[in-house]
This record gives sequence, C-alpha cells and structure tokens, in this order.
Amino acid sequence: MDPRGLRFTAAVTSVVLAVVLVTGSGWLLLAQTVVFVVGAVAGVRYAPYGLLFRALIRPRLGPPATTEDATPPRFAQLVGAIFGAVGVAGFLSGVAVLGYAAAAAAFVAAFLNAAFAFCLGCQMYLFFRSITVGGARA
Repeated sequence: MDPRGLRFTAAVTSVVLAVVLVTGSGWLLLAQTVVFVVGAVAGVRYAPYGLLFRALIRPRLGPPATTEDATPPRFAQLVGAIFGAVGVAGFLSGVAVLGYAAAAAAFVAAFLNAAFAFCLGCQMYLFFRSITVGGARA
C-alpha cells in the first residue's frame, strides 16, 4: 500500500474532523464514520478518500519508495469508526461534550498521521499484536 495515499487520506480526514469540531455537526461526523467503516471493512484503498487518491493524485506521482502492510491502517480505520460512532451518538443525543471529545480524539490521530506520518491506530495494532500469543511467535 502506498504510504502517500494513507497520508492523503489522513489529511482529508483531518479537514473533515476540523469542520466537525467547528460546526458541531453530528451528521458530518456520521458521514466521516461511514468512510471509516468502509476503510475498516474493505481497506483504505477502497474507501472514498483512497479512491480519490488513486484516481486523481497517484497517477501524477512516481512509484512509492516503500510500501506498507494494509492491516494496521485497516485497524486504525476501525478505531476511527469507533470514535466516530461514539461522537455521533453524543452529538445526535444532545450530549455535545461527548461528540466533541470523540471527534477531537479522532482529529488528533488523523492529524498526527497527515502531518508527521505517525499512525496512532497502526501503533495500537502493533502493540496489541505484540502482546497476543500469535504476536509473540512472530
């Protein structure tokens, strides 16, 4: 998987989540959560922002210097979906503080990936993998 696509996806996600934080829109967070779910189920490559990257940006770039395993980013998308679902529940039920807190946590994670190529969800995946019996053998 092209790591530039992951950073592009994180950048778009950061912008969407920033708008959620400014507007308090539970509906926009719901749309972003659907994007997270698609990324978790089908893979980031097939999520809307990944498709956008592949269609419009990737053809203008040379081949990536390195590639990444797709499993950790899929896990990161699952974590984003969980935070998004909690945030949507907060915003749409009138507990705005919960919506803002969950959206802010997702924003921080997306921004870290977009700005510094540090995927917090991917690091969580690697940590959980390292403490499992299967991870200890790998």
